[in-house]
Amino acid sequence: MNSQLASLLQTYEARILGQKNNLRLVLSAVLAGGHVLIEGVPGTGKTQMVCTLSNLLGGKFNRIQFTPDLLPSDITGSTIFNLKDNSFQTLKGPIFSNILLADEINRTPAKTQAALLEAMEEKQVTIQGKTYELPEVFFVVATQNPIEFEGTYPLPEAQQDRFLFKLRIDFPSLEEETKVLKNVLAKMYTDQEVETVLDMETFLMIRKEIEHITVSEDVLAYIMQIVRRTRETEAIRFGASTRAAISIGKAAQAWAYLAERDYVTPDDIKMVAKPALRHRIQISPHMELEGVSLDQIIEELVGAVPVPR
Repeated sequence: MNSQLASLLQTYEARILGQKNNLRLVLSAVLAGGHVLIEGVPGTGKTQMVCTLSNLLGGKFNRIQFTPDLLPSDITGSTIFNLKDNSFQTLKGPIFSNILLADEINRTPAKTQAALLEAMEEKQVTIQGKTYELPEVFFVVATQNPIEFEGTYPLPEAQQDRFLFKLRIDFPSLEEETKVLKNVLAKMYTDQEVETVLDMETFLMIRKEIEHITVSEDVLAYIMQIVRRTRETEAIRFGASTRAAISIGKAAQAWAYLAERDYVTPDDIKMVAKPALRHRIQISPHMELEGVSLDQIIEELVGAVPVPR
């Protein structure tokens, strides 16, 4: 692993306590060039997780607080007439950044949510018929609250599919939560103390190294068996698409890189399969009535697929 990346991961885990696995998954998704949807109750550090990563990476960071009155142009930008120059001028929105935090993305209507679609998939933005390229390093990390539904607009399937991972943030253990409380009360650190560890040039170099992580034919077949089984089981109403298989493969390469290996193992696939699938498939109504969770179904499905040797 690159020494700067190792230092970033060490600092990241020291700053955000109780979420070690999720931190590695966020970093894996970013290194794989994907976007992340983070779901968790208020006060569990979702926003802090993203802000800390942006400081460590050192790229241009913008945060948008999504509200019901937010307009698409508030994200992408708009064209205005400049009376002084007697010409039209394009004002680029906050989406023109390396890291975009879409905070509480489900609080804004579908029309505004859709403003992110082109950017997330094609890394470009169209303003008044003119297309502008986004930076080579561009990823969206969106957060949403799973327990409050009044005044929210659930993300449509098409937009959820644009995210590489959907992560669920749980409460930390008693020991970790107590440590967080002590650190905050003692003012042991502040956001301003987080220094840049990895620059964008090095980040792009690492991303190219990850693309060369070996995925054997047996592991590729293992991925496809998992994805195709989601379409065949009666427990799942709508199975995963080809994009899900690509996402699992890319994420597993990044996870293997963080584990300091130059090849992907079946264990890497098992690690990334759940966050890569949970927002891409729909549970059957009869399974919902029985109280079975989507994560349980994914675990059983992955466990039923023979592991290559």
